[in-house]
Amino acid sequence: MPTDQVGRFLAALDPQHREAVAQRSPEERERLASAWERELASDDELDTLDELSPPAAEAEAARRVMEREG
Repeated sequence: MPTDQVGRFLAALDPQHREAVAQRSPEERERLASAWERELASDDELDTLDELSPPAAEAEAARRVMEREG
């Protein structure tokens, strides 16, 4: 399991988005991973989901970031 922010973000993405993000510049991957971390930290709904299933919360946050910024 990846421990760096970008690696964790990529792991949370669905395969189609993972491939697309992996082809972006390192700076863009960092920017998206930072947005993902902010999404996880700021949404109370995700906090509740995280208690039940951390991978599901990370995947939902990744989906939201890609929908908004992708």
